[in-house]
Amino acid sequence: MNRARNSSRNRRRNRATETWLQKILTRTSPRVGLILSLLALATASIVARAGYLQLVHKDFLQGQGDERFLRVVETSAHRGMIVDRNGEPLAVSSPVDSIWAQPAELLEQRQHWPELAAALEMTTADLEGKLAGRQTRQFVYLRRHLAPDRAERILQLDIPGVYSQREYRRYYPDAEVTSHLLGFTDIDDVGQEGLEKTFDAQLRGIPGQKRVIKDRLGRIVQDIENIRSPQPGQKLTLSIDRRLQYQAYRALKETVVGHNASAGSAVVVDVQTGEILAMVDQPAGNPNNRANLKSDLLRNRAVTDAYEPGSTLKPFTIAMALESGKWKPGTLINTAPGWLKVGRHRVRDVHNYGTIDVTHVISKSSNVGTSKIALSLPAERLWKLYKNLGFGALTGLGLIGEQPGVLRHYSKWGGEIGHANHSFGYGLSVNMLQLAQAYVVLATDGIRRPLTILKREEPLDPADERRVLSAKATQQVRVMLEQAVTRQGTGAKANVPGYRVAGKTGTVHKIVNGRYAKHRYFSLFAGMAPASNPRLAMVIIVDEPKGGAYYGGAVAAPVFGQTMGGVLRVLNVTPDDMPTMNIAGTVPPAEATP
Repeated sequence: MNRARNSSRNRRRNRATETWLQKILTRTSPRVGLILSLLALATASIVARAGYLQLVHKDFLQGQGDERFLRVVETSAHRGMIVDRNGEPLAVSSPVDSIWAQPAELLEQRQHWPELAAALEMTTADLEGKLAGRQTRQFVYLRRHLAPDRAERILQLDIPGVYSQREYRRYYPDAEVTSHLLGFTDIDDVGQEGLEKTFDAQLRGIPGQKRVIKDRLGRIVQDIENIRSPQPGQKLTLSIDRRLQYQAYRALKETVVGHNASAGSAVVVDVQTGEILAMVDQPAGNPNNRANLKSDLLRNRAVTDAYEPGSTLKPFTIAMALESGKWKPGTLINTAPGWLKVGRHRVRDVHNYGTIDVTHVISKSSNVGTSKIALSLPAERLWKLYKNLGFGALTGLGLIGEQPGVLRHYSKWGGEIGHANHSFGYGLSVNMLQLAQAYVVLATDGIRRPLTILKREEPLDPADERRVLSAKATQQVRVMLEQAVTRQGTGAKANVPGYRVAGKTGTVHKIVNGRYAKHRYFSLFAGMAPASNPRLAMVIIVDEPKGGAYYGGAVAAPVFGQTMGGVLRVLNVTPDDMPTMNIAGTVPPAEATP
């Protein structure tokens, strides 16, 4: 009975609910239809718009997106190596990392500045100075050229706005030994001095390019494609022999320091090929330590400074005289009383050598004898010889800062005194490379060969050579130069045990304020070895030695002896320690020192 009563009650409730819903639907059906219609229309519009954008304006929208987030960035290319003739590295580019920041992002991380500044080895004030006023920039360097492991430790601090970038830094294994010749690069790896600047276009690499996606803060979030691979710079192979460079540098430094000299330079040339095997200077700086980098310590004095060569030019005056036929090695000449009046001037010797032959004019380094010989011939002939030797003109090597020196036309020499002065190396100026090239002529039987700082991969073209002096005259002069390196000559300290040496000393007064200084000198030596068949020529100059000794034979000649002693052994050159012979084939008599 109760069950029937409940069933009747439920039926009444259901009928009431249906009646209520019918009333609501009857009253609201127009509104619902409108709402549903609007929803359907909006949905259709969205679908239509999406289709329109995807199908009709796809390229335009893709381009707009790319402009905001797709970028083309460069990838670094390392600079080409510089190596010596045997492939030993002289300059290499080492990978380093540079730390940079997105200023706006890092400015919001001030709580991390102390630890970041400490890792960068700077103060928070320094850090703020790098960021101040640069909020709108996307890129600011914080520290350049850090070792990769150190850069990684900074990145591990995980400070927002701090990133790294791979770069390359130049490193010079031999530091100061090659600094004057190689020069250096700046922080962006661009050549600034020396061979680094001369051959910058060849050494500099070509950066690569890749397309990446960056976020709004400029961070790379994805690599898209490699557009162009980086191309490393070309390798530069020099004619320099690293072993010989060290031998020459060590001997020159020992002399410059030992004599408290202002500076010094030395050049070693292979006379058979014209290749420069060593070129050194003192004082020197370390290009790896940029904090103490001074231009004066990296100046290549062998080419940037020009000097009066003094008595080192006497052999060329004598060679010219021998070639004329008016003079022979045994021709006697009176140098008494130790001076010669030329117009209103006097040419002097250190001693009164009396009557000597032409050979001893060289070995005793007689200014009087040289002047008399030169004045017996036209000044034009001496001028043409000097010009043909390359004086007064650049060597053509393209080395940064090379000075051509001064060789005036003979008509401007000032008469006989100028003629006499030029015969023993005054009144003109040369750099050490020019003087070395001239001594190559004496070593090659009168042939002038072009010098090179790059290794010759092919034999010299005969068309590039020219005859300057006769073979007979230069051979006779070489024998005289051997006499100059005996105990009776001025260059005895240039001797090399086991080898015959031919060379000439020079001692030149420095010009200060337009006048020759009385007690300030250049000390020079120029020579070749082995004298029987010359393989190497070397010239040395020491600027203003102090402490007593200043003659070329006492200061510069020992540099030749010390260097050549090691160089000839390194190159495995056969000794030629036979007794010195003159052109006639007899041993010349010893000459007592006056």
